[in-house]
Amino acid sequence: MSAGGGRTLGGGGAALLVLLGLAAFAALLALGTWQVQRLHWKEGLLATIDARVASPPRPLADIEMLLADTGDVDYRPVAVAGTFRHEGERHFFATHKGQSGYFVYTPLALDDGRLVFVNRGFVPFDRKDPATRAEGQVAGRQEVAGLARNRLDAKPNSFMPDNDTAGNVFYWKDLDAMAASAGVGAPGDYLPFFIDAGDAPNPGGLPVGGVTLIDLPNSHLQYAVTWYGLAAALAGVLGAWLWRRRSAA
Repeated sequence: MSAGGGRTLGGGGAALLVLLGLAAFAALLALGTWQVQRLHWKEGLLATIDARVASPPRPLADIEMLLADTGDVDYRPVAVAGTFRHEGERHFFATHKGQSGYFVYTPLALDDGRLVFVNRGFVPFDRKDPATRAEGQVAGRQEVAGLARNRLDAKPNSFMPDNDTAGNVFYWKDLDAMAASAGVGAPGDYLPFFIDAGDAPNPGGLPVGGVTLIDLPNSHLQYAVTWYGLAAALAGVLGAWLWRRRSAA
């Protein structure tokens, strides 16, 4: 007991408190350092995307060669030509400029008989039925310029709903399920990536193209400052407590 009747920590309790404080300090420093590493990774990723998007469109053969060599063609400009098979369009739940609706993925039949899903753009909920936007169902051979997009091998997270293939509503881009349910060609006929069409206007205004989202959040610097700031505050509190304890000894 202290002279004033209050309780004081004994030597063992003080040592334990210091150890816990040092462990918390080390954990906060580790979290801050991890965020700095994430910051460098995100900045590199954004620089890579910017460089790819700014590059000239490549022919399909180049994109296929890159995919075979690296497994990554995300955001690489590509130019293709073929005929849209509108009867096989798949609808991907999406929001665009604050409005909910769907991205329309339509099989494009290439000259060699293969198929590739093209994200032609956004339509509102009430225009999901192709009959409500017949003007945009372009016929004949079309030239498409856009960005290649990697396929997904699995659902991104467990919170995302399962795709409703029967209702033609997809929540994640399962290329195999989209190809199997489209009713156009066989799943093996589809190229193993998608193409996001550019912002060239469509007849009738729908779908609205150029919907690729490239604005990736990058808050790692703020997180790093927060963790390092908490570490500094903890060091200050622990240091002051030790100084007072030493002065009172």
